[in-house]
Amino acid sequence: MDSSEITIVLESILNTPTAPFHEYHVIGVIESLLESCHSARVERDSFGNLIVIVGPDNKDPKWIFGSHMDHPGFVELPDSECEDLSRSKFRDKFVFLGGVPDSYLDENFPIKEFGRFAMWDLPPMQIIEDDVRSRACDDLVGCSAIVSLIRHLDNTENDESFGAVFTRSEEVGFIGATKLAKEWPFKSDSCFVSIETSVPVNGTAMGEGPICRVGDRITIFDRDATESILIAGENHEIPVQRALLDGGACEASAMSAFGIRSAGISVPLGNYHNCTKGGTIDFEYVKLKDVERLVDLMIAMIKEFPNGPAHYSDIKHNKFISRVNSMEPFIENTTTLFSKAK
Repeated sequence: MDSSEITIVLESILNTPTAPFHEYHVIGVIESLLESCHSARVERDSFGNLIVIVGPDNKDPKWIFGSHMDHPGFVELPDSECEDLSRSKFRDKFVFLGGVPDSYLDENFPIKEFGRFAMWDLPPMQIIEDDVRSRACDDLVGCSAIVSLIRHLDNTENDESFGAVFTRSEEVGFIGATKLAKEWPFKSDSCFVSIETSVPVNGTAMGEGPICRVGDRITIFDRDATESILIAGENHEIPVQRALLDGGACEASAMSAFGIRSAGISVPLGNYHNCTKGGTIDFEYVKLKDVERLVDLMIAMIKEFPNGPAHYSDIKHNKFISRVNSMEPFIENTTTLFSKAK
């Protein structure tokens, strides 16, 4: 994937302010970026999640790539009463929504208002060498990767169909994903793939490629989908890491709770939710090369497995049987020894 193509999209989306329940600016930018994509059909569901289907009308999308459009931030309190906010952190007319420890919020780092919500007063986006820095990589980088995928395949001779969803209010408990799952607009045999930015744990590292997420702290993801992701990367010589990213959770867990086949891919992330190891608020960052490889991986998945995740049970069954057959001389050579043992 050409980094210049991805950079254009990253600059557009990462410069856009967002917060839980206030994703309307991001929605507008994504719709604008996809406006010229003739093979993409774009619509919003009843909650405001953005749904995109790409490719021929006569093919049902089997891979559904999803990312969320919000980031932890300060939002205006609603007029009506909501759940107990006695332990929440407030700043003037705003309450903070999202997973950030109180010790970071107590530092009173400056914020920047955008009408009815506010974000940390940090640079919207910088690219320094291979570092993409932003006040909100999570998950605007995921949104950017999926938009880059759609724009790229729209400009090529793509004969396959795939879907994309851009969800709202993930940071407060997968609200958009849950509403989407309850009104799932795709076929029952489609596979949702969470495209996230995540803390690299369990042997993974930044700059080593996207991480095929076998699960999160809530659940384990679909085996065949995970195998297909890894094989697509291997067959197309794309560096792909594999790990249980149990430091957090993603929308794949919400989808799987509703019986939707789910998998996950993450870009390794630094300063998760703007929290530095030194206890201060700062930009999040990812490696541009990891984002490029993520887009390449999604392209490879669509090309390699256009009908969705392959069934690897039979293949693995045959591999194990083949191994047993290769050891048959040793088995025969010791059979009498075990017979005598009886």
